[in-house]
Amino acid sequence: MTTVDLGALRDHLRPVAAALRERALAVDADPGALHALLDSGVLPYRQLGGFPPGYLDDPLRVRGVPVLVRTCVERAVVAETLAWGDASVVVGAPGPSMSGVVVDDLADDEQRDRFYRHVAQPRTWTFFGLTEPDRGSDAAALETAVVAEGVLRGHKKYVGNVARASLGVVFARHRPGPLGVGVYLVDTARPGFDAAPLVTTGMRAVQLGEVRLRDVPLRPEDTLGRHLSPSRRGLLGAVRTFNRLRPVVAALAVGVTQAALDYVRAERSSFRADERRLLETFDDRLHAARALVLQAARGADADPADGTLPAAAKATALDLADEVTRTVPALLGPGARWEHPYVDKLVRDVPGLEMMEGTRTVQRLTLAQGWLQGRARHAELV
Repeated sequence: MTTVDLGALRDHLRPVAAALRERALAVDADPGALHALLDSGVLPYRQLGGFPPGYLDDPLRVRGVPVLVRTCVERAVVAETLAWGDASVVVGAPGPSMSGVVVDDLADDEQRDRFYRHVAQPRTWTFFGLTEPDRGSDAAALETAVVAEGVLRGHKKYVGNVARASLGVVFARHRPGPLGVGVYLVDTARPGFDAAPLVTTGMRAVQLGEVRLRDVPLRPEDTLGRHLSPSRRGLLGAVRTFNRLRPVVAALAVGVTQAALDYVRAERSSFRADERRLLETFDDRLHAARALVLQAARGADADPADGTLPAAAKATALDLADEVTRTVPALLGPGARWEHPYVDKLVRDVPGLEMMEGTRTVQRLTLAQGWLQGRARHAELV
């Protein structure tokens, strides 16, 4: 595997991030403006989609070296750099997105080829159908189910891009217990698949939506992981996917935090001593969060079964992004969110990141579980 120069990758993408920044408010005001952004060609969304070799004729090249953006580390660097411009567009762009990570982990060769051949077509969105009303992203409490007739029945909500997607994955229960959750590859054109966008305050380019599954027919080849053991393809197997995704969500939060700090420094020529100390503290915490995110991403690439670092990275990065984006308006003076609409957008986008891959409460529970497991292993050794 070719080693990617992460610094060169950041440098390569900074002009793209700047272009996203210029268009961020237009897309925020009208998510339909995302199409004009895609028409402009400033966002190489297909090259950044994480396609396996063979599905793109023109991969991203950084200093002449092809970069496929397949590892968690590469995805995290891309996410952070582009989120400085607009995290919403990063998540709302067409491509494999979160579904691709699930497919990479659970699909067999035929399913993987079916997915990537379809998604490799320009302007093809995918969806990740996990979250349910009143249950959030708690996969163990899913009510969406595969009923005896071999159809999907249920209700998903807060699903990114679902109203414009043509293919995606649905988490559904096929029997009780932790091994009873399956993941299914579903075409949105099937009868009974009814999706609509929701009105949101932030992350508007993602066009979060809800989908009602009214006896959507399934085929045997739709079951991801059909070649794997029940423990590997069920909920326990899907956890590996979440562990790969959480460092990327954390990286988006790092990018938003950097954007907020850069913005306030660009808008103010001087600061009081206490304000300088506050910003320096934020800088130090941001540096630590960025290092933790990269460490978590490397850990997820090495062992996606261990979710401790990914959970820590997301909780840490979201805490910081929330605090910084709520502090920056005060540094800009009264009425800052009205006079500085980009800052207002950052404030509104952070709660959307919170929802991705479980809230910070979920991440802290994961950390506690990891600590207890570590204590148990230590007790066994002594």
